[in-house]
Amino acid sequence: MNEYKILFSSMKIGNVVIPNRTVMTPMGVDLSDCDGMVNDRTIAYYTERARGGTGLIVTEYCRVNERDGVCATGQLSLSSDRYISGMKRLAGSVHAEGAKFFIQLHHPGRQSVPVFQTYWKELETVSRIYPGVWKRFFETTAKYADMDYSDPANAREAEKMMKKLKPCLAPSIIPADEDDGPLSVIKTKAFTIKEIRRLERQFCDAAVRAQLAGADGVELHAGHGYLLQQFLSPYTNRRTDEYGGSLENRCRLMTEIIRGIHGRCGEDYPVTVRLSVDEFYEKTGHPERGYHIDEGVRMAVLAEKAGAAAINVTIAGVNTTNLVTESVRYAPGWRAPYVKKVKDAVRIPVIAVGVIRTPEQAEQLLEDGVQDFIGLGRPVLADPMWARKAQSGRPESITRCISCLACMDSFARNMLNDKPIECALNPRTCHETELPECGVPDGGGRKVVVVGAGPAGLTAARELALRKFSVLVLEKEPESGGQINEADKPVCKGRLHWCIEDLETQAAAAGARIRYNTEAGKELIEAEKPYAVVLAAGACAVKPPIRGAQQDFVHTVTPVLLGSISPSGREIVVAGSGMTGLETAEMLVNAGNKVTVIEWADKIAQGASGINISEIKVILSGLGVRFMTGTKLEEIGDHEVIVSSQDGKLQTLAADEVILSLGSRKNDALARELEGSAYKLSVIGDASRTGRIGDAVRSAFAAARDLR
Repeated sequence: MNEYKILFSSMKIGNVVIPNRTVMTPMGVDLSDCDGMVNDRTIAYYTERARGGTGLIVTEYCRVNERDGVCATGQLSLSSDRYISGMKRLAGSVHAEGAKFFIQLHHPGRQSVPVFQTYWKELETVSRIYPGVWKRFFETTAKYADMDYSDPANAREAEKMMKKLKPCLAPSIIPADEDDGPLSVIKTKAFTIKEIRRLERQFCDAAVRAQLAGADGVELHAGHGYLLQQFLSPYTNRRTDEYGGSLENRCRLMTEIIRGIHGRCGEDYPVTVRLSVDEFYEKTGHPERGYHIDEGVRMAVLAEKAGAAAINVTIAGVNTTNLVTESVRYAPGWRAPYVKKVKDAVRIPVIAVGVIRTPEQAEQLLEDGVQDFIGLGRPVLADPMWARKAQSGRPESITRCISCLACMDSFARNMLNDKPIECALNPRTCHETELPECGVPDGGGRKVVVVGAGPAGLTAARELALRKFSVLVLEKEPESGGQINEADKPVCKGRLHWCIEDLETQAAAAGARIRYNTEAGKELIEAEKPYAVVLAAGACAVKPPIRGAQQDFVHTVTPVLLGSISPSGREIVVAGSGMTGLETAEMLVNAGNKVTVIEWADKIAQGASGINISEIKVILSGLGVRFMTGTKLEEIGDHEVIVSSQDGKLQTLAADEVILSLGSRKNDALARELEGSAYKLSVIGDASRTGRIGDAVRSAFAAARDLR
């Protein structure tokens, strides 16, 4: 058994002894009350990660004022003394589980939502008398969050709304002809010296409140494009006073806050800094912008000289946000060289994330001297017991984060509607109070047959077996996986199969049995005399009734993904630009084909968003893939397709092969056959409604918990 001797050894940050080297790094989950107050959900979320063995819990970003410091709904606050009592409850609950507790202090600067700067303070005040005001507010903001801004009418309405809103405070105003990032529409106002002094006091006041609440330390957020990093970067800081120009001047706000906190809380009170050490503007085609690793290392040294107790190394900013929370395209440990440069330059502990997924990988990073503490962000969303399982010699039972970015997609979707984030693999994340851990087993050995060993079927099998049902899974293929066995084939997507490996291991450990190469039918199921049946038979890609679609050079994405056809040097038309269609197009162009993607909607991946979509669109454009939007597939001829534009004009495209990525059809034939049977019947996952991994897992979890 690997004991992970370094990973589970103690180490100090300042004068605080952290019981092991695991740190839950800050993630915005937005679980607090609308006004920033800690509630039972907040406490349950953080406490579960502490109970899972994590050595240090660092909260999500916590604002220091209500006037211009609000970044999201449900964000924690320490803007006044009224928040101390709630934070004290949270600190006490985390401490009771043996973990240490730091609070991250934060200001968004220009990286905020202007509606917050305009209305939040008044809403926060009025809500104490009329709580219903929040509901009205979110109804309004949700409208703007859901708008399609490619529609000119919506764009004009949004522009009109923006003119009514106050500007966000920032170090400097970026000239409009330079600001080509996602914040180009945000109006800004440069901080005055008086406002900077006020902000420093607010950071220090919040640190005092954190100390009074029992927090073991605080962390300054100087990364990811937020205010302190905006001052650090020569791209966003164009000031000519003592807060701009030289590196020392650009670091001045950060270092003055560190010294100010020590002046108020004592020299021994730990202040750590989460520092983006490289902005990676070369990824946007502008290597001349911002700062890079050498200057980032010097910033870490200046933070140490000012009294920082540790550096929490991170990277990137708002214009390179795909690197802040990486997609599956980034290999585990890819940040290590950047982290090591900081480690070699400072004498204080270094914390870092970097697609760290297993305790073996974590131990190796520590052994190699890359860092002192292992940052676990998404891994403890997927499995709060990550550290506990590793320390008890059960690393194989860990649910590994697959970097699917469901958490980030849900964060963006829910930022303006007062809902927390979601994890595709853990339905309990941010729902710990409504969905407690599996309680007293009550299955009583009653038999449940589960049909299908994909994500939904295996999740149901695990949860039912934990409840002590006798679970038999019937899988028609020789291995588990279902549609994941297709989804993991595109470039860099192999990590998706981790979820199948982990679920299979967990289901078996709980007592579920899986019978492979077994086609489930009514007769076979009834022969098992089950108490209940759970159908998780998945879905399959469809060929819609388009003239010519049955020809032998027309395929769905399935044979391409599974490798049963491997065209090369061909002219290929892919119909449909959802994520599956785009990933299939990437496989085809990498195999030496010339690819055209046609899409009836006005833009590629209409209705989809997030880092995965934005990344692959850039990649495909760079590979020469042609996109034709507003284009409908009308007919497939003899190695050609006939398409129409939205104005009705027809066009013929050559096509040696045609690949259809036009959706899936649920496999519900068996469900119809079993209707009216004596046993309880549940249909889950894609067999009920097609969706993503998280949809399948959540539906399976709910069905397994609800079975009585």
